[in-house]
Amino acid sequence: MSPFDPNYPFSAKAVQQFIRDRIARWGPLRLIAGNTLWLFADRILRLGLGLYLNIRIAQYLGPQQFGLLNYATAFATLFLPIATLGFDSIVVRDLVRAPHDKDEILGTVFRLRLVGSVVAIALITGSILLVRPNDFLVHWLVGVTAIGTVFLSFDAIDLWFQSRLQSRLTVYAKNAAFLLIGSVKLLLIAFGASLITFAWAATAELLVGAIGMMIAYRTQGFRLIDWRMNSERTIGLLRGGWPLVLSGFASYLQSRSDQVLIGDLAGDAELGQYSVALRLVEVLGFIPMILYSSVAPTAARVKSEDETRYYRLLLNFYRLMFLLFVLTAAPLLILSRQLIEILFGQEYAPAGLLLPLFSIRLFFTNFGVAKNLFIINDGLFKFSLIATCIGAFTNLGLNFMLIPAYSSKGAILAMSISYLLSTFLIDIFYSKARKNLYTMVLAIVTPWKIQFSTVSESALKSNGKDDI
Repeated sequence: MSPFDPNYPFSAKAVQQFIRDRIARWGPLRLIAGNTLWLFADRILRLGLGLYLNIRIAQYLGPQQFGLLNYATAFATLFLPIATLGFDSIVVRDLVRAPHDKDEILGTVFRLRLVGSVVAIALITGSILLVRPNDFLVHWLVGVTAIGTVFLSFDAIDLWFQSRLQSRLTVYAKNAAFLLIGSVKLLLIAFGASLITFAWAATAELLVGAIGMMIAYRTQGFRLIDWRMNSERTIGLLRGGWPLVLSGFASYLQSRSDQVLIGDLAGDAELGQYSVALRLVEVLGFIPMILYSSVAPTAARVKSEDETRYYRLLLNFYRLMFLLFVLTAAPLLILSRQLIEILFGQEYAPAGLLLPLFSIRLFFTNFGVAKNLFIINDGLFKFSLIATCIGAFTNLGLNFMLIPAYSSKGAILAMSISYLLSTFLIDIFYSKARKNLYTMVLAIVTPWKIQFSTVSESALKSNGKDDI
C-alpha cells in the first residue's frame, strides 16, 4: 500500500518499510545511480577546483612555460599504456564474474603494472633525450612526470571497487590527495616557485592517492599482502589484453601527439594557447567516463543473458552520449571567447578562437567511450587495435602536414578527421561491427527516443517493443 492511499496506516515504521520496499525494487538501478553520483561528485570537485588551479597556474606561468608543462605531460602520457597495460575493462569484467579470485586477479595486475611502469619510465626518458637533446629543462620535466607512473600500479584497487560499484571509496582517497596537493600548488604560486616544482607536485598527487587507496582497501577488511601472482592468469591477461595495450598506445598517440608536435613544430607558446582550450574541453569529458564505469558491469551481465537487451542498452547509451554532446558543446560554441578572456585573461585570447573548433572533440570522445562497451563485451580487441592504429597514424600524418601551415587549427582538423575514421567509418569494413555502426547512427538520428530505464537490468527485462 502506498502512502498516497487514503487508507494508508501512517507511522514511522510503515513509511520506513515502504521506502525499503521501493529501494529493493530498484535493484541494479539503485547501485548504478549511487555509484554514478559518487563518481559525479568526485569529478565535479575536480572540475571546479581543478579548473581554478589550471587557471591560476596558466596565469602564473604564462603561455610559454604553461606550454612546456603541458608538453612534458603529453610526452610522458604517450607511453602511459605500457605502464597501465590498458586492460582495465577486462579486469573489471573478470572481477564481476569471479569475485572469489580477487586476490589472484589484483595481485597479477599489480605486478604486471609495476613492471610496465619501469619499462615506461625507461622509454620516456630515453625518447625525450633523442627528441630534444639539448633542452635540459624539458628533460627534467618529462623525467619527473614519468616517475608518477609507478604509483598508477595501485589503481588495481580502484578496479576492485569499480567491480563492486563502491566508487565512493576511491573518491575519498583520490580527493584527499587532490585537495592536499591542490593546496600545495596554490602555495607554490604564492611563493613564486619554479616550473619544475609543479611537475613534482603532480607526481606527489599520484603518490598520496595511492596511499589513500591502500588505506581504503584495508578499511574494507582486505590486505595487499594477500595478493598473489598467478602465472596462468598472467599469460591469459597478456594474451587477451595485448591488443588493448597496443590500442591504448595508439589511442594516446592519436589524442596526445598533437600537443607534442605543436610544441616541436609551432613552439611552446602556441602549445600554451592550445592547451588552455583543450583543458576546458577535457574537463567536460568526465561525464561519459563516469557513466561508462557505472554501466559497464551491467552491460557485461546483460550481454551474457540476452543479445537483444544488450543492443537496446547500447542504443540508449549512444543516445545519451549524443545528448550530452549537444548540452556541453553549445556553451563552447556561443561563449568561447568570453570564457577564455574571463577565466585566463587577455594573454590567452587566441585560445578563444580555438575553443569552438574543439567542441567537435566532445562528440567523438562521447561515442568513443560508449563504443568501448561494444568492443569489450564482444571481444573485438584486435579490431579495436586496427581501428585505433589507423586513426593514430592518420592523425600523426595529418599533423605533420597541417601544423606547419595552420598551427593549432591544423591539429584540430587532423584530430577530427582521424576520429571520424577510427570511431565510425572503420565499422563499414568489418561485418561484426556493422550492426554497432547502425546502432550509433540510429542513436544520433533518434536521440529523443532515449529510454533511461535500460541502465537497469530489471528494466531491461521488461517487455516492450525493440528499437533494433
